[in-house]
Amino acid sequence: MKPEYEFKSAERGKFFRPGAVLRLPIYLEPEVQDYLAAKAQAKNIDLDDLVNDLLKQEIRIAESLR
Repeated sequence: MKPEYEFKSAERGKFFRPGAVLRLPIYLEPEVQDYLAAKAQAKNIDLDDLVNDLLKQEIRIAESLR
């Protein structure tokens, strides 16, 4: 790192986009991804849809146990 940086020509909010959605990358262990990918393919749905459905089910179960 430099000891000092020059910000005279900087523009505040240059890359800000209102309403932008941050999509977090989720990393699955290879054997989990392979298993879920096979299940998604068998159901003819996208892997992300299958994973979201499974997580929603887990959330419902967790909420019902409260």
